[in-house]
Amino acid sequence: MFNFNIFKQKSPQQRFLFILGLVMLTMYVVLGTALIFWKDIPFEIKPTYRILFGLLLIAYAVIRFFRLINQKDN
Repeated sequence: MFNFNIFKQKSPQQRFLFILGLVMLTMYVVLGTALIFWKDIPFEIKPTYRILFGLLLIAYAVIRFFRLINQKDN
């Protein structure tokens, strides 16, 4: 699924963008998880919408992950 030889052959710019993509992926997952499990959130939002928004963020992170690992070199 993930070919490490392709990662070694990337330019420094492509490697930086790959690492930045992984950082953003992690941030989306952490934010989504925090929204789901943090009960005393500092702003008013109904628990149902809070959980749905957290799940949406995690689903978006999964989509970004699959787009990130399936990139083709041009």
